[in-house]
Amino acid sequence: MDETSSVIDQRPAYAGDVAPAGAFATLADDEEAVLVDCRTRAEWEYVGTPDLAGLGKEALLLEWLDYPDGKVDAEFADKLVGYGVQRHAPVFFLCRSGVRSIAAAKAATEAAYESAYNILEGFEGPTGPAGIRNISGWKVSGLPWKQT
Repeated sequence: MDETSSVIDQRPAYAGDVAPAGAFATLADDEEAVLVDCRTRAEWEYVGTPDLAGLGKEALLLEWLDYPDGKVDAEFADKLVGYGVQRHAPVFFLCRSGVRSIAAAKAATEAAYESAYNILEGFEGPTGPAGIRNISGWKVSGLPWKQT
């Protein structure tokens, strides 16, 4: 392995994972920090969205997977640029349970975003013993959200 390969191999796939409360704190403290809700339009409409109005911000609603076909949006990173998301700013990606948001954070990192984070547990978190998503996530953490 040459020196260049070694450096490339050490680059993280994305900046890391952050608990919902930690992401919210950074969104509150850093004027440039952005929250990207990468769930589907149906999820935003029927489940709700993070409410950042108290911070003077809005979550950017940008589907990672096109609804209803379920295909990855090949223009996702270009759309981040189009919405004015700065490549040096902390960008937090949120999905339902923290899986799609990892893929979105990786794609953003590949597109030269320096601080792309996955929000652990997502908006709703995993299902609990009763089969209901009520054990963790943005909503269960008591963070602001709204029904659209």
